[in-house]
Amino acid sequence: MNAAFLLLCVSLCGQCGKMKLGVRRTSGQHHHHGTPLFKKVLDETKTHPLKSDHLLRVDDHDFTMRPAFAGPAVPVGVDVQVESLDSISEVDMDFTMTLYLRHYWKDKRLSFPSKTNKSMTFDGRLVKKIWVPDVFFVHSKRSFIHDTTTENIMIRVYPDGHVLYSLRVTVTSACNMDFSRFPLDTQTCTLELESYAYTDEDLMLYWKSGDESLSTDDKISLSQFLIQKFHTTSRLAFYSSTGWYNRLYINFTLRRHIFFFLLQTYFPATLMVMLSWVSFWIDRRAVPARVSLGITTVLTMSTIITGVNASMPRVSYIKAVDIYLWVSFVFVFLSVLEYAAVNYLTTVHDGKDRKLREKPVPCTCDISHTRTMLLDDTYSKSDVNGLAGYTQAPLSSEDKQEHMVVCLSLGNEATAAKKKTLRGFRIIQNTHAIDAYSRMIFPGAFIFFNLIYWSVYC
Repeated sequence: MNAAFLLLCVSLCGQCGKMKLGVRRTSGQHHHHGTPLFKKVLDETKTHPLKSDHLLRVDDHDFTMRPAFAGPAVPVGVDVQVESLDSISEVDMDFTMTLYLRHYWKDKRLSFPSKTNKSMTFDGRLVKKIWVPDVFFVHSKRSFIHDTTTENIMIRVYPDGHVLYSLRVTVTSACNMDFSRFPLDTQTCTLELESYAYTDEDLMLYWKSGDESLSTDDKISLSQFLIQKFHTTSRLAFYSSTGWYNRLYINFTLRRHIFFFLLQTYFPATLMVMLSWVSFWIDRRAVPARVSLGITTVLTMSTIITGVNASMPRVSYIKAVDIYLWVSFVFVFLSVLEYAAVNYLTTVHDGKDRKLREKPVPCTCDISHTRTMLLDDTYSKSDVNGLAGYTQAPLSSEDKQEHMVVCLSLGNEATAAKKKTLRGFRIIQNTHAIDAYSRMIFPGAFIFFNLIYWSVYC
């Protein structure tokens, strides 16, 4: 009885285990296949049967050689988008520009099958595995590819083998500037692109869309220049040791803003010249006032000239601003020399007056040396009246002409000649007259110079 009960229990336990095992298998199958409501949809665009290197067959070709090697030259189209014109340096004679440089060519080795005819885009890691044009910037001083946050390089490959290679570059290149009209000048700078290794027989470099291949941002502006125009050109460049190369040019014209230099250079120089004229209205005996004013204006002009030349390259020709500043300096210096002449003549004249006052007055009685001077009608009454005090001889009745005979009592002939000479240079002796003439001559000459200067350079 007990044995039969034990056998029944064992059989029941075995059936229960089989039922649990069946339930587990059924739940496992439902969890693996899932129901239509909970089935995960896979993104087919993120699953490729092959890697990109295998799809492009990079390992199957030798990309150290150009496309169509030993055949015709491979055409490489170029277009440029100027992002910014960062700086123009007159001292270093260069400019800095940031741009997007794009190359277009066809390489059949990179063609791949595609049902949708869509391109594939890669970053800079593919550049080291395929052939790309070796374009460089002629006359560049510094250049680099931006690498924040990664290298700014993009490659886009189309199913038929066409390739777009784009990179973001900042380049500092030389610019041959002519400062003969500075600061009223207009400069034309050029950025030149060329293949380094491939001659025109291997690589034909050209602008992809002509003048439309160059595009600029409308917000580009410079503090000292007005950007007038951008345009493109192309020509062949010859090297005696390697041959002919295609060269592309990005030309842009800059016109300098004059208002900054009017405020910083021209107006101060003009004011210093006008300030030097103030000494013409100061009494000639006020030596400290006139000397200090003249030295101040001369030193100020020297400072202005030094400041302008410090920000300019040391060119061997004369600039327009040099002409204006040095002419202004000459005007200021001449005003100092004018007072030196006035002070000297004043000293000489005062010394002579002092000697005349100290010399005793001679007596005119019993003077043996007398001369007779005839004055005809050509002399005015004021000249005749000026001879008051001298002995006057009556006219003889035989002389029909109306003359007046005047006896001039002279100590000796040397004294008479000296008085005549001093009377002829009356203007030079009169220091007030020199200042009076300077008040008109200096401003008039400076205004005339300005009219010629601005008419020539503007």
